[in-house]
Amino acid sequence: MKLSVTGLTKRYGAHLALDDLSIEVPEARVLCLIGPSGGGKSTFLRVLGGLETPDEGGVSLLGVSLSHSGADLLAHRRRNGFLFQQFNLFPHLSALRNLTLPLEEVHDKKPEEARFIAQAALERFGLLAHADKLPAQLSGGQQQRVGIARAIASEPQVLFLDEPTSALDPEMTAEVLELIQELAEEGQNIILSTHEMGFARAVSDQVAFLAAGKIVESRPPAELFAEPKSPLCQRFLSRVMRY
Repeated sequence: MKLSVTGLTKRYGAHLALDDLSIEVPEARVLCLIGPSGGGKSTFLRVLGGLETPDEGGVSLLGVSLSHSGADLLAHRRRNGFLFQQFNLFPHLSALRNLTLPLEEVHDKKPEEARFIAQAALERFGLLAHADKLPAQLSGGQQQRVGIARAIASEPQVLFLDEPTSALDPEMTAEVLELIQELAEEGQNIILSTHEMGFARAVSDQVAFLAAGKIVESRPPAELFAEPKSPLCQRFLSRVMRY
């Protein structure tokens, strides 16, 4: 997965969420974004996925320049998968229907084909027995697995994950992280933000540290975690890895 970002800027009123952000990743299967809360990780992910339009700057992902409007942007969204912090499942729909609906409405699958794909995805993650349950009837870990199943059911080029374990207890966190690691080992391109430093070090090919809307440094995990160059990254890692 090749990523090139130049001069990315995004404002929300007076708040500068991304500040002339640039990064070059020549090749990586998994890119992990780390850094303090409010540093711009979620906004950066949403811009990369085509869910937010930057005020300035350009993005090239997998060798394709990202258009910020029209049919090309819609096609970019359809090619990729997303999972957010709060699951974002439709609360009034069953787990199965949470998968079949976007397959039918976004990816133009016929109902029979959508159901076949959705059942296979749920079975892969040990959820087929829960296919008819509403999200409220599932545990947090099960809800997040349904979210991942929905995100990969369309066979995305890149899977975007925004703090996928932030709402989970330690046991469920481990369960979901193991699932993400399996996807990475199977060849899925993944860009995710995470506060799980051990996971970022073990699974990623490249780690980017964001703070104040900028990429402060970006290197392979063995290098960044062993010898962070910037004082900001040094302070951040010394705090989050102290205990």
